[in-house]
Amino acid sequence: MVNLIARFALVGALLAAFLPPAVAQGSAATQVGPGVSYQFLERWDVDRLNRILQVDTPAFAGIPVSYSPARNAVRLYRVTYNSVAPERGNKQVVASGLLAVPDTQETSFPMVSYQHGTVYLREQVPSMAVNSPETQLMIAQFAGQGYAVIGADYFGMGTSTEPEGYMVMASHQQACHDLLLASRAVLGHLKLSASKLFLGGWSQGGAVTMAFLQKLERAGEKPLAAATAAGPLDLFAMLNGILSFPRPENAPWLTTIVILSAFSYETYYGASGLARSVINDAAYDISRKAYERQKYDPADVPMDMRKLMRPEYFDPQFFAASSYGKLLKANETYGWLYRTPVRNYYGEKDEAIPVGVARLGMTYAQSMGTGNPSVQAISTGATTHRGTFATAVPQWKTWFDAAR
Repeated sequence: MVNLIARFALVGALLAAFLPPAVAQGSAATQVGPGVSYQFLERWDVDRLNRILQVDTPAFAGIPVSYSPARNAVRLYRVTYNSVAPERGNKQVVASGLLAVPDTQETSFPMVSYQHGTVYLREQVPSMAVNSPETQLMIAQFAGQGYAVIGADYFGMGTSTEPEGYMVMASHQQACHDLLLASRAVLGHLKLSASKLFLGGWSQGGAVTMAFLQKLERAGEKPLAAATAAGPLDLFAMLNGILSFPRPENAPWLTTIVILSAFSYETYYGASGLARSVINDAAYDISRKAYERQKYDPADVPMDMRKLMRPEYFDPQFFAASSYGKLLKANETYGWLYRTPVRNYYGEKDEAIPVGVARLGMTYAQSMGTGNPSVQAISTGATTHRGTFATAVPQWKTWFDAAR
């Protein structure tokens, strides 16, 4: 039943993929400096935030969860900023992201950078939060309690006109880091500031959070804490499991991870023909349309890995030696000696992320001598992919509050 529901959810999302984008809300954009501008979108009052916590999120996750009620309204802004795509020779790109600011008398706030999960529409991103239930939860739980919240839309999503760079980690790092800098500039323009930084991310965003943390630590900036939920810290290991040791609970929509990553790697790494080398001829055209968000029939998207991927990829030696396998492995996000306290939350009934993959950060950290205690893996119990996120968020909040 869970897989059937997931499939219908995916089909619904894909059906909407060729709808026109939402009409922009709010005021005209305000220029802050070279390559940075912001636009006020709307104000969400406390009643709306608490409805997200009490009604909308439990419906999205399929489980009841208790959250700290919102105490203040929130003002939402879309930040547009210049960045570069490192994998494409530092090609200049224009990206977008969210800045959510508590509507209070305070002038300084702790800040959470939220990295979003896999979505099938360009509009299901933080800066278009009305279309993003996960972002709505972060706004309600954190910005509604005095945190500033930011969230990059990633390259190719939101208002970006670039091709999507799905699980292309250097570009994800750059998008998040440049949004952080741009958001600080916007806050300064608003006569506000944020001094204490926290990171959080779900699903794809869990891996992006770990990659972003690595970039921050390399730059000498250490957030107070970083938390993930159901993060695919090693997509190569995850796909190896799907191909060689499939779990009965695996969600059928996991085929879309192959589609998005294969085309993204071909585009961002200049690997001509990569996607065609991975995807069966019969599935190639519909897969390309899905990646490019063209008009197509979602029922034609394969939900069986053997119908999607060429048979040689089911040989683990071939997979490991392939260009696709090497690029996947190069984008893992746990093999770093993290100094920042990290908590990777995982669900024991997650239909997308196996427990072993979600725990890789702690496993690697503990393998070094007496073990690096900075990285911990924490179970949210018998939770699904969405349930893991919904359950982890209030635990992030408690932990971040204590770290402040």
